[in-house]
Amino acid sequence: MQGERSLHERMLVGDLHALAELYDQFGSVVFGVALRVTTDRHAAEDITQAVFLDLWRCPERFDPKRGPLRPWLATVAHHRGVDWMRREQAARRRDLDEGRGRLIEPVPDIGETVEAVLMAERVRMAVAALPEEERVPIRLAYFGDRTYRQVAEDLCIPEGTIKSRIRAGLGRMAKALHSEVVGLRT
Repeated sequence: MQGERSLHERMLVGDLHALAELYDQFGSVVFGVALRVTTDRHAAEDITQAVFLDLWRCPERFDPKRGPLRPWLATVAHHRGVDWMRREQAARRRDLDEGRGRLIEPVPDIGETVEAVLMAERVRMAVAALPEEERVPIRLAYFGDRTYRQVAEDLCIPEGTIKSRIRAGLGRMAKALHSEVVGLRT
């Protein structure tokens, strides 16, 4: 445990050798958990890399006072593995639904298509007009297919703050889009 604290302290000051030592010590544990959850070697490798990259980017997320590093890393790997499995299952469902949809696909209405393109452009403009602290989390969550928790981890910001920023940004967007559709300017 004392060795882990020392490694963690070195990580906090950006010591790259500490990351290498942590990987040597715990890489097989993280990989093993990820492989057990995903049963996919490539996914497990990607998850292992992501877990250690996240630890490198935000070492303050680990609190040695709350317990040892090994179970913490295993938990992070498990959560990432579960997220990967959910994304894979959703992708398979989408592919299956799309496959069924091709059998009886109606002819698209050109008016609906034009309307959808115009709305997409309005949404893009509304997102671009947001302050960066709201725009970045919204883009990651809604266009980057990330969960709020993943966005918080990516940006090293508490999850509650991310949720508040996204909620505020979506409120601004709704107001801007509503006023544009109704013809009002606020």
